[in-house]
Amino acid sequence: MSPAPAIAPRGATNVAAADVRVTALLAAASLEIPAHDPAADAACRDLLAPGTAIHIHHPTDGSTQDIVATAARLTRAGLTPVPHIAARALESFTRLHDYLARAVGEAGVTRVLVIGGDNERPAGPYRSSFELLETGLFQKHGIRQVGIAGYPERHPGIAGAALDAARAAKLALIRASGLEPYVVTQFCLEAAPISGWIAAMRAGGVDCPIYAGLAGPAPVATLAQYAVRCGVGVAIRSLAGGQTALARMVREAGPEPILRALARADHPPDGLHVFSFGGVAHTAAWLAAAIRGDFTP
Repeated sequence: MSPAPAIAPRGATNVAAADVRVTALLAAASLEIPAHDPAADAACRDLLAPGTAIHIHHPTDGSTQDIVATAARLTRAGLTPVPHIAARALESFTRLHDYLARAVGEAGVTRVLVIGGDNERPAGPYRSSFELLETGLFQKHGIRQVGIAGYPERHPGIAGAALDAARAAKLALIRASGLEPYVVTQFCLEAAPISGWIAAMRAGGVDCPIYAGLAGPAPVATLAQYAVRCGVGVAIRSLAGGQTALARMVREAGPEPILRALARADHPPDGLHVFSFGGVAHTAAWLAAAIRGDFTP
């Protein structure tokens, strides 16, 4: 008789499954960079694998020229540019039309992220990402995938019920327009808000891809600055209280503890979205090393 197959301990099986999930999350990771720094896309070209999705932040001054130029350089480097389109930074319908036409024509863009934007006062007629979607320009110009923002710790300026209704309306409109929706979350410094939020989204029928926003390696002071600016409640409490996960993240110079916790969640994200608060080159180097397996899942 053949010997009975060895049975791995239950804990070992769980660890192995989490390792596989970590690898999958990293394989689907995207990176966010500023639009006005040519060295940023050069770092992505030199450090990241072809095809990696690179999100390009839309500045508050409304300038789209730098975004399109950056997107074109990323495309030539074999990467996948994902321009952000901020509603309150656009002066007019014509500017939106021109922005999309150039992004598609000059950089081959097929995927974008629509957001309200950081401007306190709209530069033109658009106050929300939903109003951008209503124009019909995305499908007209050949965009195929449209992302929206998700807020595991709620939005600092929008009530929960209104935020939920707006998200549902945007996802419905994207699908009705023949486009593929996805969600990118605001960054968090703890896994629990993200995993709990994803579980609630799945229970509510949201079945599109969800990418968890994580802060790449950065000094504590920098993380605190962005946490305060974005109203990330748990992040602020973590920084103030020195919670274990954050302390480990600082010591290990990266969000590995959060990544491991997300991989163990019942409803893990479909991938990661890494914010380069600590600098693009530093963050891209961390991401490339993590993808190679140069940390212990």
